[in-house]
Amino acid sequence: MNTRLKDRSLSRAYERLSRLMPNKVVADKPLAKFTTLRVGGPAAIYAVADTLSELRLLTETITDYDLPALILGRGSNVLISDEGVQGVVFQLGTDFNQVVVDNTDIRAGGAVTLTSLVQTTARLQLSGLAFAVGIPGTLGAAVVLNAGAHGGEIGHVVKRITYYTRACQLRTAGAEQLSFAYRRCRLPAGSVVLEAQLGLTAASAEVIKSQMETNWRRRKTSQPLDLPNAGSMFKNPEGDHAGRLIEAAGCKGRQAGGARVSDKHANFFVNTGAATAADFYELMQGVTAAVKKASGVELEPEIKIVGDWSYVAQR
Repeated sequence: MNTRLKDRSLSRAYERLSRLMPNKVVADKPLAKFTTLRVGGPAAIYAVADTLSELRLLTETITDYDLPALILGRGSNVLISDEGVQGVVFQLGTDFNQVVVDNTDIRAGGAVTLTSLVQTTARLQLSGLAFAVGIPGTLGAAVVLNAGAHGGEIGHVVKRITYYTRACQLRTAGAEQLSFAYRRCRLPAGSVVLEAQLGLTAASAEVIKSQMETNWRRRKTSQPLDLPNAGSMFKNPEGDHAGRLIEAAGCKGRQAGGARVSDKHANFFVNTGAATAADFYELMQGVTAAVKKASGVELEPEIKIVGDWSYVAQR
């Protein structure tokens, strides 16, 4: 038996899912390649839900065996422990990767990447997503985190979403119910965004191309796109910028193992080639303490930190 499935609940959950979702479930799945930081240990159980019925099976199993669960988009906003996840990690597949066009509205699945969505809407001469050029995540994650850049955010264009609850209920919510705010929206814990309807506006190809090129140049100039990173590591405190605070605390270029505070943008931490999750965790802790000492500001992580980190203290 796989060492990570010695826990009885995990073992029974794996047996059930393997029987009901053949070829969709893997034990002890390495996760580093699924994250943009390129670090993180294995998932005890990894699965892909291509249909709503498969998502129901996953959700029911997670609930029945009281297992930790993580839905993973493109892994661009997460730091997973080197110890991995002693639970279920899953991704949305085929049925949630569709795009439907209705005049100037777009209905897109939660697994659709922002990169492909930006390109699709540009080709259709629909404006409203140029801010998202270069953001590597999925639409579902973008909604949950109200992803944004260059003065725009996904909450500005979302009209309605369909989501699935931990209680296996299919729900819809309008933008007003989601209460979009800085890097968050109002959704029940554990919910999975299946689809979002976006309200865009018609514009000329030239205007959209110009907006996209401007935003891409800004991103390329200011961010370390040549090395694995997770985007902004910390949220911007109200009225300030995390990058400015980190640089003012003398942390630009600071390093822990293979993890380094970017010389290009202090709120970006990069993998210089052989970093571990523990390296990034230690670097975050050190930067947080330095900023607190220098400015009195307690930085709040923007990325999701997942797993057991008790081993870090023993290094």
